[in-house]
Amino acid sequence: MARWLKALVAVFLLPLCVGAFQTLARVISASGGMATFWLPFLCGAACWVVVFWLLPRPMWLYVFGHELTHALAAWLCGGRVKRMRVSARGGHVLVSKTNWWVTLAPYFVPIYVVLVLVGFGLGHLLWGWGRHPEWLYLFLGAAYAFHVTLTWQVLQTRQPDITSQGWFFSLVIIVLGNLLVPMLGLGLLTGAVPLGTVLGWWWQETARVWLWLSRVI
Repeated sequence: MARWLKALVAVFLLPLCVGAFQTLARVISASGGMATFWLPFLCGAACWVVVFWLLPRPMWLYVFGHELTHALAAWLCGGRVKRMRVSARGGHVLVSKTNWWVTLAPYFVPIYVVLVLVGFGLGHLLWGWGRHPEWLYLFLGAAYAFHVTLTWQVLQTRQPDITSQGWFFSLVIIVLGNLLVPMLGLGLLTGAVPLGTVLGWWWQETARVWLWLSRVI
């Protein structure tokens, strides 16, 4: 897809970003009373923030997750992973098929959140970990904060993934993806808001943005 066409697509995605932001605020408000979720989740996030500011940052771990997400995204698109290189200074993965999803997925898919969920699910099947969901929420908070802080850090430097897709298109996709993950995930984790309700709110909020734009234009 030509860059000018991607930029045009990004313009039309902006109302979806605004709608997703407003919907996320509604979901957070609706799940605000879930002390069993928010307390351990925020404690986990705070623990990681302390590590982020005071201790050496585990860049190898971040790079590994970044390249692994590239590889999984390519695999989901029917591609093959030919080679993967990881170091604390950077990494590279060679795949047989690439597109905007494969290129940008690591910036909005919190892979370690996914791994925590998979690990906890296996632990629940084998050892009944579901009796203590507060530990899940604690590690989810730390994993999500890990994703947000280190993704923000690497975006401060020149990223070939971003420049290859165009900065405007890439940033809109990254913002939208990072809004959708908590917007959809919070309702599923807390059970406070059904998924259908969340999607309905997103439709309503996005429609309001389009209506406002039609009046302004």
